[in-house]
Amino acid sequence: MKKYIFPLILLFVSIIPLLDLLHAGLPITHDGQDHVARIANFYQNLSEGNIIPRWAATLNWGYGHPILMFLYPLPSYIASSFHFLGFSLVDSAKIVFASTFVLSAFTMYLWTKNFLPKEAALFSSALYVLAPYRFVDLYVRGAIGEHVAFLFMPLVLYFILKISKKYSKWFIVGGAMSIAGLILSHNAISLMFLPISFLYALYLYSKQKKYFQNIMLIFILGFGVSAFFWMPAFFEGKFTLRDIVTANEYKSRFVSLADVIYDSWNYGGSGQFTVQLGIVNWLMIILSIPVALFLFLKKNRLWILSFGALIILSLSIFLMLSYSSFIWHHIKILQNFQFPWRFLSISVFVGAVLGGVVISQIRNYRLIVVCLILLVFIFTSKDYWKAKGYKVFPESFFTGIYNGTTDTGESSPIWSVRFMLERPKTHTEVIDGNAKVVEIFRNSTKHEYEISVSDEAGIRENTVYFPGWRVLLDEGQELPIQFQDPNSRGLMTFYVPKGNHRVSVEFSETKLRLFSDILSLLSLGTILIFLKIKKI
Repeated sequence: MKKYIFPLILLFVSIIPLLDLLHAGLPITHDGQDHVARIANFYQNLSEGNIIPRWAATLNWGYGHPILMFLYPLPSYIASSFHFLGFSLVDSAKIVFASTFVLSAFTMYLWTKNFLPKEAALFSSALYVLAPYRFVDLYVRGAIGEHVAFLFMPLVLYFILKISKKYSKWFIVGGAMSIAGLILSHNAISLMFLPISFLYALYLYSKQKKYFQNIMLIFILGFGVSAFFWMPAFFEGKFTLRDIVTANEYKSRFVSLADVIYDSWNYGGSGQFTVQLGIVNWLMIILSIPVALFLFLKKNRLWILSFGALIILSLSIFLMLSYSSFIWHHIKILQNFQFPWRFLSISVFVGAVLGGVVISQIRNYRLIVVCLILLVFIFTSKDYWKAKGYKVFPESFFTGIYNGTTDTGESSPIWSVRFMLERPKTHTEVIDGNAKVVEIFRNSTKHEYEISVSDEAGIRENTVYFPGWRVLLDEGQELPIQFQDPNSRGLMTFYVPKGNHRVSVEFSETKLRLFSDILSLLSLGTILIFLKIKKI
């Protein structure tokens, strides 16, 4: 039983904050309801054979929305798997929150026990999951993407550490899939964390043959596997309101240093919910400074990790404060993060590592000390382990037309309005001439009609246009699409010639998306071949 004691303690510590999820219904959070609506659209695409869902047909009051192209898909893939097994959409989302929370504790333990005593690794993992911000994501914001990303941050570093010690193709594959998992979990968090991964690889510099080549292979394959998502999300973002909506958002979202040190619990929006690191977390950070100096004097290589973590922690906190506004102003990609307090995820991560380093220097009764501190930690954070309330929704609420875009409008097409305000009366309308339209088939990405026209007629498809939509006449001729008509702003309009026709309105892959799909497929194929080859 001795070897199971640490995992059992960690399992207990990571499960008890989740007990409130057993309550019936969906926790009332900022984004939770919207995430379930996205998952419903994602699952509908999968059930229709779209392996890479990109179009949310029922969002935006039924006019459709390209948000699935820009929204991290991994949480939706996982939730869809549980929904396929028979769980409701709400329960599937709750399972994703619960399972990834527990698994994040174990991935942190898996990594840290390789360079810290097990007691210290246990403590580091507990700090990682019990930090107040983790419960802000879980019970206040309902931020499923950030929540899942916490699972992969330690896992990426674990495989980098393993490959620095011993070559194994399994470490390369594990590292690549971990990086892909991180990217597919949350756009902003992956951009924040990947530089730390590179720095960690430099810190672990190894004389092992082809070390840097192996590290680069991990990153190349990881980016390759996830290319189907990040390439269109990055390059086709220019067709959305992203840069306009997010350009100045950060200016009003900075936090104060006092609030990072301590802030009261609140279920309100940005500027109201707590952005504190946590009392125990701060205690460990303060203690880590003399410990780092002690390690330096003892020539223990952990001093480099400790000082590096302190620098990264300081930078992550600085980027949350208004003093860093000049950096946000000049580095445009930061503006797409929208909220400076998102860097709390990095602060939580490196703070947990520092806590483990501090505990590692206790020589006697280490496990007893860890358990005592954990009891204090549990006592001080237990009030955060509950939702504001719960709401029970019928399944049809999410599978039917959804009155919203589920984001702040940053994913809306640039030629469209930011938000539609009411549902369309019909899927199509005759806006010029005389025609009879009969809908014969409709799913998320294909709408088919039989249209009888006495003379040329103008038709409006009440679907927002985005690159990839096309209109085919009699399954052959592609009709020109107009989407900037001031009377039908952002919606597709087209003209059908005289006669009886079968018209198909289809959403397909652009050349960029097709290239990114092929790149992901080739990367997965490379990994499979890589695993099959015995001698590499």
